[in-house]
Amino acid sequence: MVSLEKERLELDIPQVSDIMIPSEKVAHVQVGNPLEHALLVLVKSGYSAVPVLDPTYKFQGVISKTKILEETLGIEDFELNRLSEIQVKEIMDTDVPCLNLDDNMIDALHKLIDFPFVCVTNEDGEFDGIVTRRTILKQFSKHYHETLKHLLNDND
Repeated sequence: MVSLEKERLELDIPQVSDIMIPSEKVAHVQVGNPLEHALLVLVKSGYSAVPVLDPTYKFQGVISKTKILEETLGIEDFELNRLSEIQVKEIMDTDVPCLNLDDNMIDALHKLIDFPFVCVTNEDGEFDGIVTRRTILKQFSKHYHETLKHLLNDND
């Protein structure tokens, strides 16, 4: 069994700014877009949810395929004609966690437990990007293997 000595184990915890996907590479919709447009973005991007921004690129919430489908599900069938009548801001989720650029990977991990991604905003609320659960898992896997390799080499 390998034992860890605290003074020998140095943790290099990445900052959110180092591991996030920048806003330019993230699909998003605007608060005033119809659900029809949001659903098209979701389907074409392959994502289950995307960030919602206002016209000044400030983060407002998240819209998901599930929310859109729940909204268009009628008594007996889907009321697809409603997709062009309802704006994203009417049904988007606004109670979602956010991260700041200076938060670290551990902060992101805690917020990602219940979400596939968490949005990163600056102090003015402007959208800077996202951190995904996949990114965090890859970082932890890398750290685990590096630490294990280091410990095994020390025991030789």
